[in-house]
Amino acid sequence: MLTVDRTVAWLNDFCDALIEHKATLSEYDRIIGDGDHGNNMARGAEQLKNALLDTSPKTLGEAFKTAAMKWISTVGGASGPLYGTAFMEMAKAAGDATEFDVQPLIKAGVAGIQKRGKAVAGEKTMLDVWIPLSEKFDAAQLAEAFNTTTNMQATKGRASFVGERSIGEVDPGAASSKLLFEALLKDVVE
Repeated sequence: MLTVDRTVAWLNDFCDALIEHKATLSEYDRIIGDGDHGNNMARGAEQLKNALLDTSPKTLGEAFKTAAMKWISTVGGASGPLYGTAFMEMAKAAGDATEFDVQPLIKAGVAGIQKRGKAVAGEKTMLDVWIPLSEKFDAAQLAEAFNTTTNMQATKGRASFVGERSIGEVDPGAASSKLLFEALLKDVVE
């Protein structure tokens, strides 16, 4: 069960992980993309950490809306709109609640990513991590989803330009999503 405090801890830990792994995320993106994913995500993370200190959200909706606004306004590339929309849909789903189940929020995030990115499962995108976790959320499912995504050929986004060379390479959006859900497992899931 998510609470406001646990959600803020989750988002802060996600931000810390993005900042810590900035170079690795950018390297993944350099191999099959344009090389800016880590820097873009770390910029959003720094902004979100400051915003969470300044605002002290009172509801889950407020916490996720703060994340959405920071991602949309500060993270470049496709990641800003995709994560921003996912967080905004999570904010709408949670509304004024101070407690909420994890599964429906992940499902709301999936719907936002699909709507914004026009992607489907199997295209080697962040969705290939999010969708399995929307159905079953645990560490084993996260590891399997991430490994499965890595072994796919990209057919959507910038990574699709490298064709078969994308097979076996880590998708940057899947990698940052893995950090998001690792933080969730640490801070939220009992």
